[in-house]
Amino acid sequence: MLKKEARKKSKEARKKLSDNEIEEKSLAIANQLLKLDIWNNTYFHVFLPIDEQKEVNSEYILNILQAKDKEIVISRSDFETTSMHHVLLTDNTKIKKNEYNIPEPLNGLPVPTEMIDVVFVPLLAYDKQGNRVGYGKGFYDKFLSECKPNVVKIGLSFFELEELIEDVHENDIKLDYCANPENIIAFK
Repeated sequence: MLKKEARKKSKEARKKLSDNEIEEKSLAIANQLLKLDIWNNTYFHVFLPIDEQKEVNSEYILNILQAKDKEIVISRSDFETTSMHHVLLTDNTKIKKNEYNIPEPLNGLPVPTEMIDVVFVPLLAYDKQGNRVGYGKGFYDKFLSECKPNVVKIGLSFFELEELIEDVHENDIKLDYCANPENIIAFK
């Protein structure tokens, strides 16, 4: 399957999900994550969901991280450079949606990419090899390529994997795991 086809298929499937189904599946994904051996790490990067795109609600993951007293990192996107600027999420962090409806921090203490231990990655589709399909702008591939080599990359998806994403590029960064409501898939 080509990335374009995978994007279309996933977006159509997401559109059919009710708000209640999104919440139930998001909670199930967060519970799946508890099975992973990642909780001894300190810095966790979490995306804030674009509600209009019916993305996985990461609030449940944020609750787990706060309960475990972890350092939570969120990002602001720079569309001119397709780069992300990372900040520590605190009680004082102000969040506002940008022109693409992405919730982003307006302020915050900068966090160097090399400090991040675990990244929860948004995606539209993924395959058996750990290849992911996002929205196609390359933000996460660029970000993940800047992370330390042993950073743990965990995709979050409402759906099962695709057999094969055919048009993978050499700059595409593979996932280590993907969590869906039913299970965790390891790609290592």
